[in-house]
Amino acid sequence: MDPKNGAPILPGATLGVMGGGQLGRMFVHEAQRMGYATAVLDPDPDSPAGRASHHYIHADYTDVDGLARLAGLADAITTEFENVPAPSLQHLAVARPVSPGAAPVAIAQDRIREKAHFSRCGVTCAPYAVLEDLDDLAAIDDELLPGILKTARLGYDGKGQQRVRTRDELARAWEAAGGVACVLEKMLRLDFECSVIVARGRDGQMVHLPPQRNLHRDGILAVTEVHEYNMAADVAEQAIAAARSIAEGLEYVGVLCVEFFVLMDGTLVVNEMAPRPHNSGHWSMDASDISQFELQVRTLAGLPLTQPRQHSPAIMLNLLGDLWFPDGDARREPPWADVLALAGVHLHLYGKAEARRGRKMGHLNVTGAEIDAVRSTADFAAALLGLPIPLSE
Repeated sequence: MDPKNGAPILPGATLGVMGGGQLGRMFVHEAQRMGYATAVLDPDPDSPAGRASHHYIHADYTDVDGLARLAGLADAITTEFENVPAPSLQHLAVARPVSPGAAPVAIAQDRIREKAHFSRCGVTCAPYAVLEDLDDLAAIDDELLPGILKTARLGYDGKGQQRVRTRDELARAWEAAGGVACVLEKMLRLDFECSVIVARGRDGQMVHLPPQRNLHRDGILAVTEVHEYNMAADVAEQAIAAARSIAEGLEYVGVLCVEFFVLMDGTLVVNEMAPRPHNSGHWSMDASDISQFELQVRTLAGLPLTQPRQHSPAIMLNLLGDLWFPDGDARREPPWADVLALAGVHLHLYGKAEARRGRKMGHLNVTGAEIDAVRSTADFAAALLGLPIPLSE
């Protein structure tokens, strides 16, 4: 059955995913738990999601034959990362329901279009300028410095970003980036960062997870805290309203994460969006009655959306490949037995055969009845793993 026609795709059908990384793997596991078969397309012959799926298509994202095989196997298709070529999603949508669609994914792939969309939705961005040629470079307002130069496309986890303090540094950074289209954002004094995950169905129904307080290190998410005291109530309400407005403006179908900066004066500004589940939502696997991956299944299959309920305070710790090399180049397995001896600790590893520094290998969710106890356990787990303490700044 086809959710485009108002009928849900029920368990027993096959759900497809473009991308075989950890987000695809967790989607596959959730879909299988709910009774669906799964199909994955990915160019990696040994992808984590591909090895967990019923069907695995080893092909490039633009391979016409591979796309045809996926459309032949799957009753509906989603994506696990934002850099899947939008034309491939458009091609698949001729034959099968695809969510998110090609149009919102294309916007998320281009910071210039993304910021224009935020403005159309009435959501405040950091002051910025578009930099596409030498005339744009010459016209940059000094008020935007110091700032952060970000390539318009293919940037994530801090990639494609350079801090610049002067016009000379800006010119050198733009040249180092290859003279490609960029945006220059004014550097603001941040109190903290947060994110909101929303899920929107084809019928326009929308639900959300609680706002998540995030700590990044070297441009990569390190810690997420989710509990009723993680930010002021008015900031949380503004973030939810802004995320919902952004999703509504896109006529989005699927799971969308919107990231925000909270400034020292309490002002909320939007940073970027990810048209997929997000690291900051991983806590929901163990502390919510509906996880972000179940929301992804529900939106793809056209199933009813019910508002998720958080049942435990939670802290998520991101686990990078550095943990496997605590003393230099010698590889050593982290002390999982010691970590798992702690009450309320839930380990999620992503099935990646090779640990590398900076590579996302898994995450640790810590839950409990009270946030103080959760934080104490998370600190202890972090100490066992050699992660920086304290976990918050």
